[in-house]
Amino acid sequence: MLLVLDVGNTNTVLGVFARTADSEDGRYEVLAANWRVATIATQTVDEYGVLFRNLFAMADLEAKGIHGIVISSVVPPLDSTLRQVCERYFHTKPLFIEPGVKTGMPVLYDNPAEVGADRIVNGVAAFEKHGGPCIVVDFGTATTFDCVTKKGEYQGGVITPGLGISADALFENTARLPRVDIRKPARVIGTNTVGSLQSGLYYGYLGLIDGILERLLDEMGPETTVIATGGLAPLIGKGSRFIKEVDEFLTLEGLRLIWERNAANREAGKSRPVTTEVSPSKPWPQGKSRGR
Repeated sequence: MLLVLDVGNTNTVLGVFARTADSEDGRYEVLAANWRVATIATQTVDEYGVLFRNLFAMADLEAKGIHGIVISSVVPPLDSTLRQVCERYFHTKPLFIEPGVKTGMPVLYDNPAEVGADRIVNGVAAFEKHGGPCIVVDFGTATTFDCVTKKGEYQGGVITPGLGISADALFENTARLPRVDIRKPARVIGTNTVGSLQSGLYYGYLGLIDGILERLLDEMGPETTVIATGGLAPLIGKGSRFIKEVDEFLTLEGLRLIWERNAANREAGKSRPVTTEVSPSKPWPQGKSRGR
């Protein structure tokens, strides 16, 4: 089995891919289990180890069945902890998505090392599944728009505050407005404070998403496919005029694809595959969160 982890600033999403009896070339083709847990930077190696093992136990999966682990992280302080968790509890050295890892996707950013790992992973999965040009809207702590060209190049994108932190800022900086559940209200005109807040949050954010997408599509062309992923993708994606598909597991699929593209090099004992996509001489920025 293959364990994939997408570590975001708010949540960490885990998935376990398994092989079927007729899997081609031993590929991991079936998502056997998935979980979403809070990202807690202060948790220790053993606390994360116990959490992961308990999740496995609830899904009737054996930790010893894991033969590979791949991680996309935008929280650098957790990288060392997760590396130790993998080695101590799964007896496997993880593959981190970082400069030097073969992704199969050229990066056209001015400084490729500035791109969050999850954004590249999303681009890889979207192009593999839908071709190009395409746009991935990832609803995380930040909402990111990632643009992939017709040739499969990561072109760049847009980063905006996420809906959750936008709502938190409103609640924390007003004296009398309550914290409300973020949902689509029955009508736009609110007849009470809660309804008015929910309408403003939902339709205001939907307007932001569609406004940016409209401008991106003007630049990229009307044939561009728009895919949404992330925790709030089902809520916002259904109301958007431009989002054509909601793919909850897009990032997990991208991690699986990148693992497979690096599997041969890892099995040959190479510590880091050679790539021309992101220069290994440009390390990820340290000391702060990346991407979303």
